[in-house]
Amino acid sequence: MKKVALIGASGFIGSELTTELLNRGYEVTAIVRSADKIKNDNKNLKVVSADIFDTDKLAEVLKNNDAVISAYNPGWTNPNIYDDTLKGYHSIIEAVKKAGIKRLQAVGGAGSLLVAPGKTVVDTGVIPNEILPGVKALALVLKDQFLPEKDLDWVFFSPAGTIEPGERTGKYRLGLDTIIADDQGNSKISVQDYAKAMIDELENPKHHQQRFTIGY
Repeated sequence: MKKVALIGASGFIGSELTTELLNRGYEVTAIVRSADKIKNDNKNLKVVSADIFDTDKLAEVLKNNDAVISAYNPGWTNPNIYDDTLKGYHSIIEAVKKAGIKRLQAVGGAGSLLVAPGKTVVDTGVIPNEILPGVKALALVLKDQFLPEKDLDWVFFSPAGTIEPGERTGKYRLGLDTIIADDQGNSKISVQDYAKAMIDELENPKHHQQRFTIGY
């Protein structure tokens, strides 16, 4: 049985990833800020409260897992979301290395996806100002922290422009750096299908040291 550490397991996407992993029989170490956020007595689930910024302690928690999935988000209402996102991912990447784990799969953002050559979603001006700092920070994490990273076998999995509760259909498209949209220009994915695709990638890795994306 594979053992997976999941950072941010109690969040919107993280909780769905937890469900997907447990349904497939994985042993999951759920790493959260507050352990009481997860109400699940599954025998394969271990919940650990950890400070993401304490790299050494985080590395200790990650040890003995086969892979790490990060759904880390410091909180969309956090006034320091920009700085905390950059600082948090720097710590996560270093902790994964210290723990001796090679595979890191990160929940990315859609803001850095291309809508046209040389033009990203952020460049279009459609992203609301209240979430813009977090979106820009995740784009910078990809550019400055993941893309130069050569020691880890990482992936940065960007969702569609809109990710929301829905059905686990298994019918979607995958791509790399260009946003996936339908004929009407809508870019959507359910959080259930996103979680399925993330764990499919874990079980059968097809992307290495690159970003990929999903959409209907």
